[in-house]
Amino acid sequence: MYDGYFSAVGVSSTKPPATVTALVNEGYAKAERLFAKKDYTGASLALESLIFTSRATALEDDVLFLLAQSYYRSKEYLLAGDIYSRLLQQMPSTPYAKTAQFMLAKSYEQLSPHYELDQQYTVKAIDQFSVYLDLYPVTDSLKISNEVDTYRELLKINPDNQSYKESYARASAQYARVDTVRYAARTIKEFREKLARNSFSIARNYVQLGKYKAAEIFYDEVIRRFSDTGYIHQSWSGKIDMQMKRKKWFDAEQSLDQYLQLYPAKEKEMAGEREKIIRNLKNS
Repeated sequence: MYDGYFSAVGVSSTKPPATVTALVNEGYAKAERLFAKKDYTGASLALESLIFTSRATALEDDVLFLLAQSYYRSKEYLLAGDIYSRLLQQMPSTPYAKTAQFMLAKSYEQLSPHYELDQQYTVKAIDQFSVYLDLYPVTDSLKISNEVDTYRELLKINPDNQSYKESYARASAQYARVDTVRYAARTIKEFREKLARNSFSIARNYVQLGKYKAAEIFYDEVIRRFSDTGYIHQSWSGKIDMQMKRKKWFDAEQSLDQYLQLYPAKEKEMAGEREKIIRNLKNS
């Protein structure tokens, strides 16, 4: 429309039209500058306008990754997770894949609420950290650490050796990943404790309401899904207690047998429950 207008009035432009690639490069460079200045909101706005125009260009994954990073730094964790996920789906072979997978998990970690609330993002964080550990395991952290030390010392002797430089850089990058792997494993453990606490607290709430069957269901959930957490013994004890309160003496006996088979050291502690169950089975 404008070109026609200028031609009609005899005005011509000497500036050639910018190509899509040039526009994307210019927009991305602007976003990088804003990000470097910690203007994450500004960077996000600049990058959002490039999401579609950058498709099938050399900067497609750069745009998505920097946008996700900008959202994360702005504490827009839901948006960050969405863009990290989109990057991994659209470009699974991107060089950013490893970092994007870790940051996707961290985005969900940030969204994980207090244990009494809905835990969907806690579950998602566990799932994504687990994917990260499966895809990018560290097999021998001690060996990597030794390699870093070795090449660091060799570079002191011969600082111009290109092979030493490359090997040191490679070992250092691997060693940096050791921390992320440890972080992922630690968070998975902490979040499994949180999920167990969530189910256990629901069971306790049902006990207070006198809804013993419902309480047993949630004690049983801890037993089935979170046997590696600190709530396992209290949940077994709670389940048996609920069955006794409901006068399900046969079920209580079976549950007690199962518990002591798994944890024989608890036999003395559960002697009172055993005696009460046997006495009531005789009278029934």
